[in-house]
Amino acid sequence: MSQTFVSNSSLVAFANSSVNLRKEDVDEYRAQVNRLRDRLEKYINDHPDYSLVKMLHSGSVRKGTALKTINDMDVAVYVRAGDAPTDEGKLIGWLADRLREAYSNLKPEQFTPQTHCVTISFRGSGLDVDVAPVLYEGDSNDCGYLITKDTGDRVLTSVRLHLEFTRKRKNENPIRFAQFVRFVKWWARLQKRDRESFRFKSFMIELICAHLVAKGIDLNDYSVALESFFAYIVTTELKERIYFTDYYDSSKLAAPSYAPIEIFDPVNSQNNVAIRYSNADREVIVEAAHDALDALNEAHHSTTQGRAESLWKVVLGPSFKA
Repeated sequence: MSQTFVSNSSLVAFANSSVNLRKEDVDEYRAQVNRLRDRLEKYINDHPDYSLVKMLHSGSVRKGTALKTINDMDVAVYVRAGDAPTDEGKLIGWLADRLREAYSNLKPEQFTPQTHCVTISFRGSGLDVDVAPVLYEGDSNDCGYLITKDTGDRVLTSVRLHLEFTRKRKNENPIRFAQFVRFVKWWARLQKRDRESFRFKSFMIELICAHLVAKGIDLNDYSVALESFFAYIVTTELKERIYFTDYYDSSKLAAPSYAPIEIFDPVNSQNNVAIRYSNADREVIVEAAHDALDALNEAHHSTTQGRAESLWKVVLGPSFKA
């Protein structure tokens, strides 16, 4: 059995050396966001008519699922909906101007408007912070309209409830849930590098992992958990509807759209986060999962450490060592 050669402790050691963002870096990056948030809060307090309301740290660093290879962080800035331009094409430029006002200590060229956000570049840490606007009308759960990265659509969501959703899974499975997500994200990162047509955004991965945990997969052994993940994709071909009832009843779900993949935002029952994925995109994910599952199944029957290790490299990349 491959567990003799590739043990759970071997996987944990690899994760700590190659996959996971170091705690010192997590602390530094979070501190950087906190400094941004504190300065914005002070500016808001000093300028009551300012159009920005607050900043919330979102994304993988805040959730605890960031990879060692991360080069940017995500934050959401809540904008008074009535103050923001109604023209989507002008919103990001307008936000960049508002941010330059609040962060006058930074140079104007450190603020770069993107399609869906404004990137603030820091020369010291070399880390970029992507600031995404959320159009806000005072909802107590911090619900607002986010400009989506892939389409530019306005989608109702809540950064705070997303973080709460992830925190609940992490509390139920301390260390293990976040590590499971990071392993899958690491595999997906390698696939994006090696398969030109591979698309699989992190939020979809997190939700599939949460769905499998709800179904009772074993997170005590990461090899078993990864096999379960790949087997689920291969078996269902990602044609099963995935949704959660933390914040809405299943009766509130959008009617079947016959989209190739349906994975619903835990906060918004109408938002299929995979709506822009085609059948071809789905098939590439299934094919990649099939290759990974075949490798792990064969690894179970390896009679040498070298063979087991080489098969695990199919999943975790050439740097993996048992």
